[in-house]
Amino acid sequence: MKKLLIGISFLIVFLLIILPFIGIGFGAFEEGPSAFFDALTRPEALHALKISAIIVVIVTALNTVVGVYLSLQIVRGTWLSRWLKPLINAIIDLPFAVSPVIVGLMVIVIFGPNTALGSFMEAHSVKIVYAIPGMVIATMFITFPLMVREVVPLLEEIGTQSEEASATLGASSLRTFFQVTWPSIRWGVVYGLILTIARSLGEFGSILVVSGNIINQTQTATTLVYQDAEQFQLVAANSVAFVLGLISISILLALEWLKRQSESKHNGGGSPHAH
Repeated sequence: MKKLLIGISFLIVFLLIILPFIGIGFGAFEEGPSAFFDALTRPEALHALKISAIIVVIVTALNTVVGVYLSLQIVRGTWLSRWLKPLINAIIDLPFAVSPVIVGLMVIVIFGPNTALGSFMEAHSVKIVYAIPGMVIATMFITFPLMVREVVPLLEEIGTQSEEASATLGASSLRTFFQVTWPSIRWGVVYGLILTIARSLGEFGSILVVSGNIINQTQTATTLVYQDAEQFQLVAANSVAFVLGLISISILLALEWLKRQSESKHNGGGSPHAH
């Protein structure tokens, strides 16, 4: 029975993940390597990949800083009342329950050109919707829980004894963080960072709504794939999708490697925590 369940699990993974990706690979090289490289080097593809990279860098940097700080406040913050922490946790998990399309619509409702806030921002030459800032906001909302959910359990596990001892010896809060707290949570931060990169790179629904999918302006790699598929440019769509898939697989393999490194250091007495 156990072997049957394992076989069924592998079959499902093969049918839902491996086989479609193989199909995308064949579709990308259907007309030969030259067509594959032509699809990737056309101006709209290069610009879309550039926009995706910009969004990934900004969102990852913001999520790392804000996510770690919020995690510290959730676990260590004495100013938070008991009823407020569950509320904050529920809000943090909200992106898991809300459709990305709704997230994009929320950004338009708040920052759209016809809203008071949007009009005010545009009057000061700051465009949010149908521009990179709006795409960053939507992507950050979608990926925000990933860092917090990696760091909070680590902070809860290590406790506060070492930090309190550091403070007793006269260390500043910043020095305590980098010398005491950081070594215990760094692997969680790395995991959250990698997951954020992968999720940001693959975000589609909220980006499609908030960006307007304007060629050579607000088009990302994922929305370019959508447009190519809509126009039946299947080789072009498969080529970009194949590259995105390879990047995502590489990121996840790097995550697995880092997990093994963390576990080996823990087993060898190095790191205090294995994720």
